Amino acid sequence: MATDILIAEDEPSILEALSFVLQRAGWTVHSVTDGSAVVDAILMTRPRILVLDVMLPKLSGFDVLKQIRTNRQTQDLPVLVLTAKGQQQDRRIAEELGADMFVTKPYSNTDVVDAVRRLLDVKSAIAGS
Repeated sequence: MATDILIAEDEPSILEALSFVLQRAGWTVHSVTDGSAVVDAILMTRPRILVLDVMLPKLSGFDVLKQIRTNRQTQDLPVLVLTAKGQQQDRRIAEELGADMFVTKPYSNTDVVDAVRRLLDVKSAIAGS
């Protein structure tokens, strides 16, 4: 089965909640819990988008984003970055590194589902043109 969304999140309760909400919205989900596993998981599962936490063990979300954007196989993958409330600098850095969209923690389930839908709609529109 194809993967719609890869989640990179190390906090078990957040990962469980994200997975549940996104699966309930009808998408297939795969997850990893540290930054060093993200690129391999992308290449293995070929997700349609990545939901990426900034604060990950082994490799930060910023380092992951740098790797994704410099790898020809992953550079066009839409990335939704999860940032902590009030961390404007994190958002600015992620934007400079090529993040497509942001959701600020704490977030509502609707915020995440809407952001994923928008990214998938944009990707579909680009693929169709």
